[in-house]
Amino acid sequence: MGEAYERAYREIVLSQKDGGSCLDCGASGGHHFWVLHERMKLKKGNYRGIEWDLESVKRAQNKKLNVIQGDLNKPLPYDDNSFQTVFALSVLEHLLNGCQWMREAKRVLAPGGSLVILTPNISTFFTMMLLLGGKMPSSGPHPDSEVLQRNETPFYVSNNQCSDLESDTPVHRHLVVFSYRVLHSYLHQLGFVGIRGYGFGLYPFPNFIQPILERIDPYHCHQMVFAVSKEESKGEIPSYP
Repeated sequence: MGEAYERAYREIVLSQKDGGSCLDCGASGGHHFWVLHERMKLKKGNYRGIEWDLESVKRAQNKKLNVIQGDLNKPLPYDDNSFQTVFALSVLEHLLNGCQWMREAKRVLAPGGSLVILTPNISTFFTMMLLLGGKMPSSGPHPDSEVLQRNETPFYVSNNQCSDLESDTPVHRHLVVFSYRVLHSYLHQLGFVGIRGYGFGLYPFPNFIQPILERIDPYHCHQMVFAVSKEESKGEIPSYP
């Protein structure tokens, strides 16, 4: 996960090298702003965030960050061509309508702007082993209930087990998880260009050989990072807020 986040941050910094505003989708309390502020001196005036959890929004606003409450399953409350960078890190898998969100992300991106996504991959050897064992496939927190999480899953990817999976508004439940190939294909269908995909964590292979295998076979890695660009209009010079 650390390597996946590192790659995502590098892609965001690269996209922001010429300045402009960025939109943090699923901003939580604004953690990503502080990472980017340290790495590239991102200014608060160039940062926007949207987050559904009201307590997280309040924490971000108490730190003078421009984070609003909103539902990423609905149209984004921003004008067309508003941002140089849109990013969502460990967010896409929690959305009911992730495809609509990606279309909206493209709409609010300025021509030449970049979308950066970090999300788990459902097409993993871990998932295949679960299916072969007659278990419910899962990329992380179990998608249905705490009872199934305890009884259906023979082993976990991490020790971070959650307690709100059966609530009306779970923070941690994974709803729709893409495979590497499907997400790559959908981004292409949307008209994004310069698609770069990376895989991280190829279980059950040992750690020392994973960096090599991740480059050979990103399609079955546990985490994936995609960085794509919105094509610039011919004859149009991008203007970033």
